Amino acid sequence: MDSGRKNENHYLCDHVYSLLKESLCVCVVLCLTGRPDASQNNLRTSAYEALMDLIKYSAKDCYVVIQKTTQVMMDRLRQILTVDAGGQLSGADKQQLADLESLICATLQSLVRKVSREDALTISSSVMEALLLMFQTSAAGSSSGVLEDALMTVGVLVEVLGEDFQHYMEVFFPFLKLALQNYAAYQVCQAAVGLVGDLCRTLTAKMLPYCNSIMEIMVDNLSNAAVHRSIKPQILSTIGDVALSIGSGFKVYLTIVFQILKEAAQLNVTINKNDFEMVDYINELREGCLEAYTGIVQGLKGEEGSTSGHLQLMTPEVPFLFQFIEHVAKDEDRSDGVTACCAGLLGDLCSAYGKALLSELQKSPSLNIMKLLQEGKSSRTKRTKTLCSWALKEMKALQK
Repeated sequence: MDSGRKNENHYLCDHVYSLLKESLCVCVVLCLTGRPDASQNNLRTSAYEALMDLIKYSAKDCYVVIQKTTQVMMDRLRQILTVDAGGQLSGADKQQLADLESLICATLQSLVRKVSREDALTISSSVMEALLLMFQTSAAGSSSGVLEDALMTVGVLVEVLGEDFQHYMEVFFPFLKLALQNYAAYQVCQAAVGLVGDLCRTLTAKMLPYCNSIMEIMVDNLSNAAVHRSIKPQILSTIGDVALSIGSGFKVYLTIVFQILKEAAQLNVTINKNDFEMVDYINELREGCLEAYTGIVQGLKGEEGSTSGHLQLMTPEVPFLFQFIEHVAKDEDRSDGVTACCAGLLGDLCSAYGKALLSELQKSPSLNIMKLLQEGKSSRTKRTKTLCSWALKEMKALQK
């Protein structure tokens, strides 16, 4: 036998061995998840976690196993949802079923990330159909953990399908609205806010028909004292995503949004330096404000740069933005993320307004701002370092 034939046979043997090994491992783990005693000693959870690792680290030549496992998970989810739809379960049985739904959702997330785009498009309708049924049963008291996992699974579909997710928006949007309004289960609301950001970044201007409802709910949540405070910085940041996605279409929201952002930016609280939780929250709030302003500037600027007439709607806010950044720059407890956001906003303002910003740069007491940018250039975080260097470059370019 010649050496070429030997190498070919060796490759085939390796491929078959890899495939058989992966198939055997997956089959064993799947059997463990279905054992009658799987709910004891955390066996089912551990088995599903092992399955997710097998999926994540599987070799390319084991793709057929991924395809078959996806079908198994879809079949299991349909079966569980059929049982849950009866509404006759209660107590421990219902909780056990909810835990299983969450595990299958998490496994589906791993699988959808692993399959090819072609296969993702093929299975997406079946996955969305199952997820929509999960959202429907949630009205009958499904676990908030299940809702959160279902929203995260939708997020993975958005990530993989891209603009093709638009096909599902009309049927999915009513459930997204309910999740945004469900601030009592704040983790569900938080997942929904994050998903809005993903949708805006993916669908861009195609989100415009849904923005009135989204903005109304998010603005209400910001002003509602009953809403968990951890959600509010993320809402502010997501407002920036909305602004960037719909561009000039965001101008109808500017009055109320500028008012909200000013109130959040000017929040005066006496912070105990040892209250690390409050220090972190103030930093998160400021980061959210800065990201919102950045999204608005970029959205109003559009592709044509500073000649856009819509950018002038932002002009009255520019002096306040410099005051806000100056105030933040003086804070010794500001986070690295806040520094990066300050630099990003400054760079965008310079890029958008050009020489028209010179007067503001000259009258603003910029020593603290320059110090912030210089410190950021020495940051260990690549993003902060890059943004601060870029902002300094943009500012110097205007002064030439």
